[in-house]
Amino acid sequence: MKTIAIYNIKGGVGKTATAVNLSFLASLDGANTLLWDLDPQGAASYYCKIKPKIKGGGKKLVDGKIDIEAVVKGTDYENLDLLPADFTYRNMDMFLEQTKNPLTRFSGLLEPFADEYDYIFLDCPPSISSASESIFAAADILLVPTIPTTLSLRTYKQIKKFFKQQGISQKKVIPFFVMVDRRKNLHRIIVQHPPTFMPTVLKSFIPYASEVERMGVHRAPVNVFASRSRAANCYRSVWDELRPYLLQY
Repeated sequence: MKTIAIYNIKGGVGKTATAVNLSFLASLDGANTLLWDLDPQGAASYYCKIKPKIKGGGKKLVDGKIDIEAVVKGTDYENLDLLPADFTYRNMDMFLEQTKNPLTRFSGLLEPFADEYDYIFLDCPPSISSASESIFAAADILLVPTIPTTLSLRTYKQIKKFFKQQGISQKKVIPFFVMVDRRKNLHRIIVQHPPTFMPTVLKSFIPYASEVERMGVHRAPVNVFASRSRAANCYRSVWDELRPYLLQY
């Protein structure tokens, strides 16, 4: 089982779109795949047409008072399951801090899935917190969607500095560019010549495309309703480039 956390401090950078599309592509390849919607807003759950609600809430889930396997839902897609969001996830930090081992609690929560799934994708909320740190410890790969702009690159440097302070291996931090607008000179320059502080950045990137925005209309991955679009091809390229990294763990 490989765990991929899609994370960024910033909101609105396409974390959920990335999580939904890559988990779908993994399932399309025949891999048993679980997507855990950890954002209390529940966007990934919405895209998968599943109510963002867990009976008993996030606290009982974290405390182990709910069978985590029992709350997993099937999606419309073969090999792809979803662990839904819940609005109580907004208090996830508090729930974790009340456990004996908050830093390793997420790893413990994922253990029952080890023999059931090939991949687990974590759609993370935009924050740095004790919940984030527990997710970092559980993940094999931290995938960081980054817009090719000055402020977004500054944010990535902050993330990288934090990871270094936490002793997280830089090898498992994989950034890639999203919302790339080739009409903008700055976007083209950054994508073609990534900064030296992004040595692991993927060559593949996601364009600024209407198909990604229309996921909310169709409530489906891009490859379902626009399989021949450039955006669909780019998500496939990102997934194909990412898979070799997962073999290292």
